[in-house]
Amino acid sequence: MNRIRLAIPLLLLAASAAQAHVVLEWRVANAGSHYKAVFQVGHGCGSAPTRQVVVQVPAGVQGARPMPKPGWDLAIERAPLPQPQTTRYGTRTEDVVRITWTARTPGDALPADQYDEFVLAAQLPAREGPLWWPVSQVCTTGRLDWTEVPAAGQDPAALKNPAALLELLPAAGGTRHAH
Repeated sequence: MNRIRLAIPLLLLAASAAQAHVVLEWRVANAGSHYKAVFQVGHGCGSAPTRQVVVQVPAGVQGARPMPKPGWDLAIERAPLPQPQTTRYGTRTEDVVRITWTARTPGDALPADQYDEFVLAAQLPAREGPLWWPVSQVCTTGRLDWTEVPAAGQDPAALKNPAALLELLPAAGGTRHAH
């Protein structure tokens, strides 16, 4: 019983620490799968509301499509591909590299003490392993850049401002499925 009493505060502390960053709702997915990335923003910059969220699309992620948010404008930045890709819809010569949601008015900004989600869908790379999504959170005063990626051998828990992490598992086969 004492172990349970000790474990509960530790779990609550870990949960609140996880919400101190911009994180993905589903942190595991199958390599090569279609993925709905839900970026959770749990706070502002101190007491300042969030007025903009910028997601850098990692290399290898294809066909990112953002979900619009009422009261927020979308900007989609594309860049040329190293070589054209043929898909069932035709040939692509460029792909999305950055998605920006910006509050239209100060009243549309996300208050510092509230939570919201920013969503996109995309095709994940076919390789397994960690996939880091750098996110910038721009507030009415200040900003938080969740863009750090660990160096080889570095403990990701040591990062002060980690990018959102998605762990890619081996490609799905049979009944195994990850979000």
